Amino acid sequence: MAGPRHISVSETSRPVLPRHAKLKYDETRKVWVILAPERVLAPDEIAVEVLQLCDGERNVGEMSDQLATKYAAPREAILADVIVMLQDLADKGFLTEAREKTS
Repeated sequence: MAGPRHISVSETSRPVLPRHAKLKYDETRKVWVILAPERVLAPDEIAVEVLQLCDGERNVGEMSDQLATKYAAPREAILADVIVMLQDLADKGFLTEAREKTS
């Protein structure tokens, strides 16, 4: 079985949680968690918001545009922060690159 595909996150990346990982709200602890085999990660509020945008359709630039508009913040600052956060999650195996759809 192939291991996770490690990605280098950029503005054009289309990140998505791998099949083995799920973003879920834990009612008991009242926190969002990423569940993966034998691992649980509790991302902070901002990370959760970014992860909810990681649908494999939007690229990092589009996510940053949306967040910059929502928070009336400079796009370049948002983009830089989002790339760093997503790269950290990708390095830990919690994100992968969306595959191109083949028809």
